[in-house]
Amino acid sequence: MKIEILLQQFRGKELDPHYLGYFECFNQKRYFDAHEVLEPLWLKERGHPQALFYKGLIQFAAAFVHLQKNRRQPAISLFGLARENLRQYPKNHEGLDLQKLLETIERYLSDLSAGQLSEPLFCPDRAPQFLPEEAR
Repeated sequence: MKIEILLQQFRGKELDPHYLGYFECFNQKRYFDAHEVLEPLWLKERGHPQALFYKGLIQFAAAFVHLQKNRRQPAISLFGLARENLRQYPKNHEGLDLQKLLETIERYLSDLSAGQLSEPLFCPDRAPQFLPEEAR
């Protein structure tokens, strides 16, 4: 029900409401909700070329869930999976600056692997934000 209410504000837009709702949640640091909002779209696309894009975005949000819970290794794993799925797409895909997103993943992977992020691993003030072109 909460997701359906969120999606209402994005109905009638060029991009799918689930996709836009993902960024709304992600930018509010509601990473678990971002995952939940995008999952129906990913499930609908499974077996099609777009599926790995949505899966990568879900993994990206899930990595931040683990950062919020101070779980270094699961965050590293999910950032790596997201990177592998998202790097298959053009630098700008579905209106999203994937180049910037992939650079963010690389930075987090580097910092986490080198131990440069200390506990707590997640700093809300430095959390990245992303938005597709249409939503800007």
